[in-house]
Amino acid sequence: MPGVLSIGVVGLGVMGQRMLARLAGHARLRVTRVWDENPEVLAQALTHYPLLRAAASADALIREPGLHGLYIATPPGPHIALAGKAFDAGLAVLCEKPLTTDFEAGRACIARIEKERRRAAVNYSLASSMGLASLQLAFGAASRRPLGMLKDVAIELRFAAWPRPWQSGAGAWLSQRAEGGFSREVLSHFVFVLQRVLGPAVVMRSHVVYPDDGIGSEISLDAELHAGGVPVRISAGIGGDRADDNRMLWRAAEGEIELRDWFGVTQQRQGERVQSLGDAETLRMNGMTDQLHHWSAMLEGHSHSLPGFGEALAVQLTIEALLAGQE
Repeated sequence: MPGVLSIGVVGLGVMGQRMLARLAGHARLRVTRVWDENPEVLAQALTHYPLLRAAASADALIREPGLHGLYIATPPGPHIALAGKAFDAGLAVLCEKPLTTDFEAGRACIARIEKERRRAAVNYSLASSMGLASLQLAFGAASRRPLGMLKDVAIELRFAAWPRPWQSGAGAWLSQRAEGGFSREVLSHFVFVLQRVLGPAVVMRSHVVYPDDGIGSEISLDAELHAGGVPVRISAGIGGDRADDNRMLWRAAEGEIELRDWFGVTQQRQGERVQSLGDAETLRMNGMTDQLHHWSAMLEGHSHSLPGFGEALAVQLTIEALLAGQE
């Protein structure tokens, strides 16, 4: 029977806490060491998960004997440095996005991963989703085009407020334009899907509205891209009644596929009724379970579908081009 894979977690904010909950009781992936720079946050995690042990520092955690992998859930700034230290210690890395705030350091890290065959991935949850699998079958490079040629893609995002209520404890950085904003945190997931299916996207036009304070992250974004020769339209912004309303529509000559509310998927052929590929919550749970399987595979050096650092940097470069604006 396969053995337990020991995980260290650095960063116990919203995403770190969510990962602890997901891994609690998992058959193979087991968090054994945690650390956060906020002592109160660290103490709270130990109260909820009394079997965990705290490390004295991030560096001490990475050097802990017996670890197989490191999950990095800090704000973006230290991601690359932490990943480098993990590679020094022989650990596999799963990192939150955005990947980095230093693109040159990111490229150097990617070169090291390729040269030394390091194991590293970035947490784009839709990588293991039914939605992505359906889009690859319909429009990917190996597709036989069951819905005909793809005509266009539309991405629509709306938030009642940013950050969303459940992110209130994530820290001020999430609402600031230097590292945060809904484009980096949410739109990036859909740009990942777009580029995984169609290849690199090119920004043709982008109009971004920022608050007047010079600090806050974007209020709205309206943009046009091309990916694989296909026009893509993005409309995103703050406003409306729902905390998180998202939709990605792929229209083809003979039908369409829609991703809705993250994991919900519907498909419709022309002249036929809309077909749901499953309840959104069920598909979410299945996708999360599959992601942990792929994480286990990566830790053991096997093939997996998780996006690597190179793919994640390509997504981030598209997002940063959108945020820079181009009329």
